[in-house]
Amino acid sequence: MVGSQAILATFPDAPPTLLVSQDADVYPRNHPERATAIDGNLGDGSAFHEAFGYYAHGVGPETAKAPEGWEERLVAVKVLLKRGRVVTGWCMDAHDLVLAKCAAGRDRDWRYAEDAIREGLVEPSELLRRAPGLPLARADLDYVSAMLEALIQRVAPSA
Repeated sequence: MVGSQAILATFPDAPPTLLVSQDADVYPRNHPERATAIDGNLGDGSAFHEAFGYYAHGVGPETAKAPEGWEERLVAVKVLLKRGRVVTGWCMDAHDLVLAKCAAGRDRDWRYAEDAIREGLVEPSELLRRAPGLPLARADLDYVSAMLEALIQRVAPSA
């Protein structure tokens, strides 16, 4: 999982402000071709969506503009299925998730980053350390870095 709900892997009791999305961005890492099937079976307007009130959005590796090495930092989530079968899901690490949100740059993404910093779910110094690894053009990276530094100064000035 690479979207905002990936925060639940590390923080199952994350603040409600970080849990407002109705969708979960799911990247089928070992079978990227299954993203379309995820949309069709579990996506917006599906029977699953109608039954549970949320849906899955199948995405590819290019969806999250996360810092280099993000796939090596994924957080494992074990899920017990029927008949005792256990499967492992992989969710983006909280720092990489927040940086991907900053790279997306929408107002809601910056609010997400602000809330994660304010709640102490991510370390500002680690965000700043990983930020140069974002896959962005130099001008965009400079902008995101400046915005992130200003946000940290406003939310966690002692960091």
